[in-house]
Amino acid sequence: MPPPADDDAAPRAHETARLAARADAYATAPLLNCLLREIAQQVPHAEQDRDGRTLGTYRLLGTGRLLRVHGTRRPTAPEVRAEDGTWRRLGHPELVGLVAEELRRYTGVPNQELPTEMTDSRDAVAALLAARAGAGPPADPYLRSEQSLLTGHTHHPAPKARGAGPVASWLPYAPEAYARFPLTLLGLREDAVVEEGDTAALDRLGTAPPGYRLLPAHPWQMELTARSLAPAFADGRLIGLGATAFPAWPTAAIRTVYTPAHDLFLKFSLDVRITNDIRRLWRHDLLRLSRTDRATSEAFAASATPDAPAAWLSDRGYRTADFAFEELAVLVRDGLHRHLLPGTTPHLAAALGEDYEGNPLATTTAPAAWWEAYLAQVVPPVLNAFARHGVVVEAHLQNTLIAVDAHGTPVQALYRDAEGVKLLSEVTREAGWERLVYCLVVNHLTEIAAALTEHHPGFAPWPAARREFSRHPFPEARALLTAPTLPAKTNLLLRWTDADGAAARYRPVPNPLAET
Repeated sequence: MPPPADDDAAPRAHETARLAARADAYATAPLLNCLLREIAQQVPHAEQDRDGRTLGTYRLLGTGRLLRVHGTRRPTAPEVRAEDGTWRRLGHPELVGLVAEELRRYTGVPNQELPTEMTDSRDAVAALLAARAGAGPPADPYLRSEQSLLTGHTHHPAPKARGAGPVASWLPYAPEAYARFPLTLLGLREDAVVEEGDTAALDRLGTAPPGYRLLPAHPWQMELTARSLAPAFADGRLIGLGATAFPAWPTAAIRTVYTPAHDLFLKFSLDVRITNDIRRLWRHDLLRLSRTDRATSEAFAASATPDAPAAWLSDRGYRTADFAFEELAVLVRDGLHRHLLPGTTPHLAAALGEDYEGNPLATTTAPAAWWEAYLAQVVPPVLNAFARHGVVVEAHLQNTLIAVDAHGTPVQALYRDAEGVKLLSEVTREAGWERLVYCLVVNHLTEIAAALTEHHPGFAPWPAARREFSRHPFPEARALLTAPTLPAKTNLLLRWTDADGAAARYRPVPNPLAET
C-alpha cells in the first residue's frame, strides 16, 4: 500500500528554496563588493537588465576573465563570460570557487580557510533567516536596529561566519536571530581580581559571597573556555553564581550586549573569529583603555555644540581575573539615556541600509533635508576631535548611533568603542587621517548616501557632503575636497593573506567628494 501523500511537501520545498535563494543573495553581495573593489577593473560599458537595474562589467585581475553583475550597492546575479561569448550565471558555491581562483592567481598565495569561511557565512545567513521565521523582532526600535544586520559588513567576504562552530553553539546568542539571554554570573576570588576605572555597575548585577567579587560573563564565552577555566573552578578562584534575573540583548557587535534594565552596555571577550579578528579584549588594548577613553571623552565634551550635540559612550572601566586576563575580561560602557537628547530615538547607523520596521532613512520623504541633518550631526564631532584634540575616532557604521526626533530627522550622533580609537600621540597624523577618512567617508557616508539614493532615485548626495566638509578649514579637510581618490580597506586580500586585522591595507577608490 503506498504511503499517504504529504500535502505539505510542496509548500515546504518551495519555502526551503526561497530561503536558500535569500541566503545566497545576502552572502553574495558583500563578497562581490570585495571582489570588485580589490581585484577587478570596471569595463567602461554600462547597460541595464530587463528590470532597469544597472549591469556592470568587470575584468578580474587574476585571470583576466570578465564578470557581469546586476545592481550597484548590493550587487547580485554574477555572470562570468564563457569562451563562446555567452554569460554563465554563478551560484554562491561557484562564486566562492571563482573568487578563490582569482585570489590564487592574483596573489600567488594559497588559502584553504577563507573559502570555507565564505561558505560558513552563507550557511549562517540561512540559519538566521530560518530562526527569524519563528521569532519576533524587539519592540524597541533601537534594539530592532541593532539586531537587523543580515548583510553585515558590506565589504567583507564572510561577514556572518561564526568560527565554523555548529549552529546550535552560536544561534542562541545571535543578534540577527533576535536573541536575548541572561548573562552568566561568576564569583571571582578577591585576590585574583584585576580592574581599572569605574566598574561599580558590575556589582549591581547580582550578589557575590564574602571574599569574592561579581564577574558577569558571556555564556558563549564560558562554553568556549570551559576546559581552560576548569582548574580555577576546582581550586575556588572561580565559583558559579547562576545567571542574571534579567535578559541582555546582543548588539550588532555580537560580543557587546545591552541591558535595558540597567541602561548599560557590557563588552566581553569572545574567542571566535568574526570578520577579520578573534574577538578578545586584548591585554594591550585594555591597558591603554583609560588614557584613550579619557582623551576621547574630553574631545567630545569640548566640541559639543547646540547644533551638533554629539555624545561619546564612555568605556568606563574593566574587570577581569589575573589568571585569565583576556578570556574573562568585561568592559563597562555608558548606557544611552544619560546622553540622549530628550524625546529622541537612537538607531544604529549600520542598520539604516538594512530593512527593518521604523528605519528613519527608509521612511523619509525629504531626502535632501534628512541627509543635510545627518551630515551636520555625524561629521563635525569626528573632524573636530581629530583637528583640535588629536583623537582619531573609528567612526564606521557599527560604532555610530544616530538619534532622530519624532519626525525621523537626525538631531544627534553618538559614538562608541574606545578600543578602536587612535591618538595622534601614538600614530602619525597621516596614518590617523587615512584611518579616519576610511571609517567616516568610505565605510560610513558612502553606504548611507547609496542607501538614500536607492530609496530616492536621482537624488545627488555629494554636493551637500562637500559643503559640510568645507566648513572645517584645517589642511586635511581642504585637501580631501580635491583628492582624486579615497583609501578603501581591502578585507578580502587581508583575509586571504592571513594578515592581522589591525594591519589595515588600503586601495584607492574614486573620491565622490572631489570638486569637479
